[in-house]
Amino acid sequence: MTQQIQSFDVKGGPQFGRAHLPLLRAALGTAGLDGFIIPHEDEYNNEYLPANAERLMWATGFTGSAGAAIVMADRAAAFVDGRYTEQVKAQVDPDLFAYEDLVDLGVAGWIRANARTGEVIGYDPRLHSPDALATIEAAAEKAGAILKAVDANPIDTAWEDRPAPPRAAVNPHPLEMAGVSHADKRRTIGQSVGEGGADAAVITDPASIAWLFNLRGGDVACTPLPLAAAVLEKDGRATLFIEDEKLTDAARSHLGNEVALRAESEFAAGLQALSGKTVRVDPATSSVWVFQTLSEAGANLQRKSDPVALPKACKNAAEIAGSKQAHIRDGAALVRFLHWLDTEAQSGDYDEIAAAIQLETFRKQMPELKDISFETISAAGPNGAFPHYRVNSASARKLERGSLYLVDSGGQYDDGTTDVTRTVPIGEPTADMRRHFTLVLKGHIALSQIRFPEGTTGSALDVLARAPLWNEGFDYDHGTGHGVGSYLGVHEGPQRISKAPNTIALQPGMIVSNEPGYYKVGDYGIRIENLQFVTEAEALSGGDRNMLGFEALTMAPIHRGLVDVTLLSPAELSWLDAYHDEVKANVLPLLDGDAATWLEQACEPLAGATP
Repeated sequence: MTQQIQSFDVKGGPQFGRAHLPLLRAALGTAGLDGFIIPHEDEYNNEYLPANAERLMWATGFTGSAGAAIVMADRAAAFVDGRYTEQVKAQVDPDLFAYEDLVDLGVAGWIRANARTGEVIGYDPRLHSPDALATIEAAAEKAGAILKAVDANPIDTAWEDRPAPPRAAVNPHPLEMAGVSHADKRRTIGQSVGEGGADAAVITDPASIAWLFNLRGGDVACTPLPLAAAVLEKDGRATLFIEDEKLTDAARSHLGNEVALRAESEFAAGLQALSGKTVRVDPATSSVWVFQTLSEAGANLQRKSDPVALPKACKNAAEIAGSKQAHIRDGAALVRFLHWLDTEAQSGDYDEIAAAIQLETFRKQMPELKDISFETISAAGPNGAFPHYRVNSASARKLERGSLYLVDSGGQYDDGTTDVTRTVPIGEPTADMRRHFTLVLKGHIALSQIRFPEGTTGSALDVLARAPLWNEGFDYDHGTGHGVGSYLGVHEGPQRISKAPNTIALQPGMIVSNEPGYYKVGDYGIRIENLQFVTEAEALSGGDRNMLGFEALTMAPIHRGLVDVTLLSPAELSWLDAYHDEVKANVLPLLDGDAATWLEQACEPLAGATP
């Protein structure tokens, strides 16, 4: 991957639906369909998409990272979750699409309530997992509608200027950063596949491909993914289905003789060759098309989770060490930016785009930076109330005095992926701003310092981050923590910390975010996000359980000017001071001049401070 300053041109918007909906409906008519389901995900179940796979944006104008739509001949609906309830109103024409809830209603619920008897609703089997499709199938049956798989996606047919598929170069990920050779990974995971009763596993998640083979690519913006698929045999041998032109000579040499290379166009033939074998496939990530192809070929399907997902999530010692170093370097760039916010940007003359470019400029000064890890959320004033706001040339606001500025950003480095959110005042904050910020901080601290027994899931910990807000009648409509990869995706499973039930226990080496927030629509947003990793906790005298805890990775000060010390307990103040001591010890050696002086002041103790 190469460094890029993100574009701030307007993407999506109501004009997309107005221009493209008639084209799509014409394609549906030609295909004999009364409607079509449009998920956000692509053929690889990606969250962030290459340009040629932005089908939902093309049809509706919506650019968020989660959503869906259904288009019928005479009606349509767009579905988003709580992160995007305001964004969808700005980007999707309400005269063309009804706004619906992605979580509580979803496409299945809409079909159950709105589909008419005999209507034929198409779907692309390459874009849906069996788990997701099963609920839609049940809903269509109840409504009397007919669900029909299509060979040719009507959006692809109607999309006249559709970009070409990406063909970024794929290179080896160095062993000193990966920690384990791809041969050892293949043998270990292949053995687990065999012990589970399967002859082979089909791997379709590009992040799993990248990690398993110690490869990194650039087919997706901000994430070093090679778009590919693989079949892993129980003896550790593998076939990698990837476009030939992507592989560098170094990658070919790195893969060696135990990895057969075939074009991605031969993936169907590779699946058909598994006839008679027991094949492990993940029904949550692999597509309906993969399952259908294997089934029609006579393979025995074993519906189990991706065998790479959990080992990938539990970072080894080299990956944790690399992540620590990446976060320290990233912290130096963040401190330079936070210093700029506390000084020059206080003038009120800069807007969200100028601030985002300034932050990216500080990151780009580091030669180790490969790319940003996602498009920077640079949100001033009311725009901060949109948790996943994306600034563009049409929406950019000035950082006005008397307001809050929220910035959520990250970097990609060979040795780690960062993701950090800070909220800072522009001018003097109000008492309400400080109160809300401190409630969020209390939740962040509670989740940072908790000790928990082995076997605990993130769902069991989520309430810790929300309790201070709940006690005052507030909440936030997003998860508290997501997994993060090692020079891979900024969002990674299978672990997470959220209200939603999760059966995956937190294990040593897992990296998760800690990001409670508060959003006052029309006024401001607050979020404090650190990355932290699960570690074994020191044994307590008299305890009889093995305990785990968290260690912070993110190295950036939390703004003292927004902290109401009267709302923090002595233990909470002690945690904050200790965290700032750690930030100063790690980051200060990388700084000089005014930024170094600012960091020392930003990390001064708050314990005993005068309110």
